[in-house]
Amino acid sequence: MALVLVRRLPLRLRTGAGVQRAMLLTGLVLTGLFVLTALLGPWLAPHGYAQLRDGEGLFGSQQQPSGAHPLGTTIAGYDVLSRTVWGARTALLIILASLLLSVVPGTVLGLVSGYLGGKPDRLLVGLADALYAFPPLLLAIVMSIVISGGRSSLVGGLGAAAGSVAVSFVPQYFRVVRAEVVRVKAEPFVDAARVIGAGPWRIMTHHVLRNSVRTLPLIFTINASEAILTLAGLGFLGFGIEPNSAAEWGYDLNRAVADVTSGIWWTAVPPGLGIVLTVLGTTLLGESLTDLADPRLRRRAGSSAAPTDGGGNDD
Repeated sequence: MALVLVRRLPLRLRTGAGVQRAMLLTGLVLTGLFVLTALLGPWLAPHGYAQLRDGEGLFGSQQQPSGAHPLGTTIAGYDVLSRTVWGARTALLIILASLLLSVVPGTVLGLVSGYLGGKPDRLLVGLADALYAFPPLLLAIVMSIVISGGRSSLVGGLGAAAGSVAVSFVPQYFRVVRAEVVRVKAEPFVDAARVIGAGPWRIMTHHVLRNSVRTLPLIFTINASEAILTLAGLGFLGFGIEPNSAAEWGYDLNRAVADVTSGIWWTAVPPGLGIVLTVLGTTLLGESLTDLADPRLRRRAGSSAAPTDGGGNDD
């Protein structure tokens, strides 16, 4: 599924309607910049995320943007540009951790529930509905307090945020996979596998599973923004990662609130833009991939674009 979507991207960029093409291109650019910044953070950042001095001495508190510090320094004396770049790395880690903790159990439970049916299915559906009712941010705060008393290291902070996000994401993946499994297990090729003597486990893993997880990459792309917002919310509320353990946009934004009222804008704008642009990019990319995966939306877009192309105008 993911490979098919990748092959369709160049075609959509050339033939898509104006608004859809702009959404896809914007999502690709913003998400690509975010991933590259996170991966190349150690080489892009001029200083470490917890560095307070260099060979010339301390950086100083709330220094204005200059050649030495292009985005100035924070009230604690950290370089704003370095903290912003390193913060992308932390955001990418929370996305990957959420993927590991939510997609795997959600897929397994959805496969078992949809294939077996009966009482196990009703029990798992009820449990998924109960988990889905928990607000992710509230659950993240509780987990942060339980793990490390509300202030945590990189591992503890990521564990609290990823765990809470996973609990709210597992029911989503469970519902999608279960619905697909219920549909796929009624297909003729599954009946044929039973006739030739294939066991339930082989049918579930070799025939049903591979045809039931096609839309998961789309869901995760959209949910990535919620994972970032949960981590940022923890940091902003004071339950995030300690600044000497990792850089985190929510924490930096929290520390910059008082600066804004004093006319010091450079400590708040970079981390705020990091959150907004990353969430915007992943959301637009997820919506665009959903359009690519849905043939009904593709046909609708093509029919709406046809009169425009016939009239000689090129969006």
